[in-house]
Amino acid sequence: MTPFAKKVYKAVSAIPLGEVRTYKWVAQKIGHPRASRAVGQVLKNNPYPLLIPCHRVVESSGKLGGYIWGKKIKKRLLDLERQIGELVL
Repeated sequence: MTPFAKKVYKAVSAIPLGEVRTYKWVAQKIGHPRASRAVGQVLKNNPYPLLIPCHRVVESSGKLGGYIWGKKIKKRLLDLERQIGELVL
């Protein structure tokens, strides 16, 4: 795993349950503000999708973007996390 990928996965792992961030936000967070596409490529190859919540990263336009198990599953996961968050509050 590259140092860049490690930074991406660490930043994504810090996104709270039920919240989303953009690829651009992740790129800025790790100190590479112009690397949004590279962030997407790293997340596309996420070896631990159940541990590193890459489904919480979306496009700047608000569109879901890609996901290792498909957009339908990504949407379901995000909806489920929002519901869990509402129960906790």
